[in-house]
Order: sequence, then structure tokens, then C-alpha cells
Amino acid sequence: MKIIVVGSGGREHAIIKKLLENPDVETIYALPGNGGIAADAQCVPIGVKDIPAIAAFAQTHAIDFAVVASDDPLGLGAVDALNAVGIPCFGPDQKAAQIECSKVFSKNLMKKYNIPTASYAVFDNADDAIAYIHRVGAPIVVKADGLALGKGATVAMTVEQAEAAVHAAMVDRVFGDSGNRVVIEEYMTGPEVSVLAFCDGETLVPMVSSMDHKRALDGDAGPNTGGMGTIAPNPYYTPEIAAQCMETIFLPTVRAMQAEGRPFRGCLYFGLMLTPNGPKVIEYNCRFGDPETQVVLPLLESDLLTIMQACANTTLAQTPVKFSDKAACCVILASDGYPTQYASGFPITIPQNLDAQVYIAGAKREADTLLSAGGRVLGVSCTGATLREAIDRAYAAAAQVHFENAYYRRDIGRRALECEGEF
Repeated sequence: MKIIVVGSGGREHAIIKKLLENPDVETIYALPGNGGIAADAQCVPIGVKDIPAIAAFAQTHAIDFAVVASDDPLGLGAVDALNAVGIPCFGPDQKAAQIECSKVFSKNLMKKYNIPTASYAVFDNADDAIAYIHRVGAPIVVKADGLALGKGATVAMTVEQAEAAVHAAMVDRVFGDSGNRVVIEEYMTGPEVSVLAFCDGETLVPMVSSMDHKRALDGDAGPNTGGMGTIAPNPYYTPEIAAQCMETIFLPTVRAMQAEGRPFRGCLYFGLMLTPNGPKVIEYNCRFGDPETQVVLPLLESDLLTIMQACANTTLAQTPVKFSDKAACCVILASDGYPTQYASGFPITIPQNLDAQVYIAGAKREADTLLSAGGRVLGVSCTGATLREAIDRAYAAAAQVHFENAYYRRDIGRRALECEGEF
């Protein structure tokens, strides 16, 4: 089989490595991929937003299956375009991708179908939004309506911070058209949980839960990032809570999308908060989370390609999906200064016999040298019989990977270990 994977980060590298476990996979093309992904796939310099070029490449290269892994091409209709030229895909069509691409759409969907989430208000005028903030006070959450590279949400602890977030989105337009509208939400408290789920439009199968670490610095200090590390499973997500989420959130969401004429096929990401009043949805994503994918897929024991095909063919209910009962940890190595100012272009050294999976997120290749080329450079993932073992192994492996100005948090998984009574 010949497959294309649309995307260029650590998530895509993890997907590609997992797909390669299927012996029927002959060639994987990454569009555009990166210098590290090039070790496992043929990288093609087609941007993720160039939907006509993606569809043309798939057609001319007789691609058997496509995985559209990142949010922008999903929101722009890459799956629709690929299906139109006869290429089966894993990923939602443009209508279903609205569940991530518009915060207003997703919040209204949850309200209409009684899916638990934070109370909210929608504004298309900055003055009205700021007046509302002054009326309700802080802490409060301000979100740009559209896609914003994971940077469109601000948890404002003061009215001034909330005002600044509205001004940035709606006046300064730092997110472009994505900030034409904002959603202002109630501030919720409780442990956060990420749950990815395979969906075929009718059936939903949750994957193992995970815990992301968004802040740049130890102790959950510093600015928000795209994610500095993950562990799985999340110990806060008990079997009882999982059953509650299935009944009140997961299945109602799938049924709501069906009822709206937007059946969801692909990976549906649930960002959850376990509040004192029960689990509530923070956000939906219409694709695998990054870096959650880098701990979830190493624990998948079933064949990923078979599951993805079942999602596309509406046969997920008849397809085995099994996860290991082990634990996993991923430590992200970033360029010091990320997510604000940082330098890149430094050689990356990875021992050949490293006892870990290394997923490259931001790198380029010059001749035979792999160079850092981004804020988040790579993820080092390990599994273990226990969470402690997985964490210890991941940090031992991360210490053997080198590039100038490499930085990583030293406390990935600490909160999870505290929950388990090990800290």
C-alpha cells in the first residue's frame, strides 16, 4: 500500500512510525514532513494548506489511503478533496471539522444537546466583549473562535488580562480572521484529561487517556505552549469517570454530530476538566492531539491502519481496538526560549541504540546532518510496566539526546505520580 500523511510535526512522525508496523505498507509520503520524518517516509514539499496540490499528488501517485493529521487541512476540506478523486481518508470532512475549527459552533452544539461544558457568551464586537468581562469579572477564559495554532485561548486571572486577550484577538487581529469572534467562558477548576477517540460516524472507541503539560516551565509556570510532555494513562481518569464521560459526553457528541448532518469520522479529541460538578468539555479537536499522540500510540497493540480504514468504512464496531495496560511518558525537547524567542539550526545528536521512540517535530536535514528548526524540536517517548518506570526511562533517554540550547521540563508526570501517591 501507498499512503500519504498530511502534516509535519511530532504527531505525524508518531502516526507514520505506527503505520509502518503494518507489513502491507510499502511507501509513506509525508506532505510536507520534516528532516527527521525523512528517515521513515518520503517527504514531499507540498504545504498542508495547498489542498489542490495534495489531491493532485494523491491521484497521480495512485495513493491507496490518506491520513490528514493536522487541523488546517481538515478545516480547509482536504478530506473532501481527496475523496472527490477517489482516495479513502482517515479524518473528518470539512463540515465535521467545524467541531474544532469554530469554538462558537462547538459551544452551541454542546448547549443544544446538553453536553456538559463551561457557561459562555459569544461576541463579534470588542467593546461588547470587554463590557461583559467587566460585568462578570475574573478569572475568566477568552477564546478566539477559529484555529490559532493552539494559542487562541487565554485563561485570564484578572480583568486586565481578559481585556488584553480580547484586544489582541479582535483589534490587533493577531489570529487573523480566527479572531473575528470570541467566546468568553466561565473559569473551571479541576484536573485536566485528554481523551482521543476513534470514530466512524456511528461508533466511538476511546483510546487510553493522557495528561498534557502545557506550561513551558517546571511547576506549571511560564507561558502556555503546544505541550512540553505527556503521560498515559491519566490516573485522575478512573473507570467510573470514564463510564460517566461515555454516557454524558462521548456518545452524545457523536449523536449530536449525526443529528446535525455532520457525522464525524476520524480521531475526535476531548479536552476534559474533572470539575467538582463532574466532567466537562474544555474543547474538542478534530484530530490527534500533539504531543498526546506520542504516548497514546506506543500503547496501541492493534493495527493502526486497520482501525483507520474501519473509521473511513464505518466498520469500527467490528474492528478490534486494544491498548496495552502499560504506561507511557513523552518528554519534549524544545529550543530554550520557546514559545517566544529562540535560536535554531543546531545539529541534533541521537544515539543509534537509544532505548526510546524519538519523534521529530521541528528539524531540517542538511546533507547528513539533522538540525533543529523550530520551538518544539522532538519528543522522547518510553513505555514501562508502571508510570514511574516509564517516566524514569524517558528522562534517561532524553539526557542522551543533544543539541545546543536544548531545554526540557524536569517534572513531566509529577502530578500523576502525586495522584498515585508516589510523590
